Amino acid sequence: MAKTREKLSRETIVDGALALADREGLDALTIRRLAQDHGVTPMALYWHFKDKHELVAGLAERLLADVSLPDSDGPWDARLQAALVAVLAAVRPHPAVAGLVPPRILESDAGLTVADHVLGLLREAGFTAEEAAELGGYLLCAGVTLVTAEPGATDVHPASSRDEAAERKRVALAALPPERFPNVAAAADALAVCGDEDSYFERGVDLLVSGVRGLR
Repeated sequence: MAKTREKLSRETIVDGALALADREGLDALTIRRLAQDHGVTPMALYWHFKDKHELVAGLAERLLADVSLPDSDGPWDARLQAALVAVLAAVRPHPAVAGLVPPRILESDAGLTVADHVLGLLREAGFTAEEAAELGGYLLCAGVTLVTAEPGATDVHPASSRDEAAERKRVALAALPPERFPNVAAAADALAVCGDEDSYFERGVDLLVSGVRGLR
């Protein structure tokens, strides 16, 4: 067992958990399944994580640790936009677990670093500490929601099944009575699947930062 613990670090376990969730969805992630993937008994994982709750927190911490905050000069709003882009860059590759991040931002050093950076930019913009806390929480949650609410993103696995689900949604929306829902029917393609992901995320971040800028 000592040899197993040497091989199986927290980082290795989180890597495996993240890969499993990316591949099959968060519901597939269990201590037993993860132990099978690593070829060990569940007790080997419990050495590092006492339960799934701790493991899930470890996944959120991993995504937050992957945020590479830019160290740049310039106006506060440009740096705020760069910070949100950095958060998205870390979260976008893992839509199945993105929703774990917002409630856990203040529970790890990595999350606190991101939060403090965003709050600092908002204070620099002239908001009070209370206003910055409110706006900062909204911005970070809304940024993650861009990932979880992206058109075509579902919890369905594998990818072929996701494509089928998106197509069913598109057909259903396009078939709506045009006299009642003309705009929804006309936008059926865009509502079912994101046609240009980069544009979608850029526009979303622009909207968030423009809103904060407008409040000032």
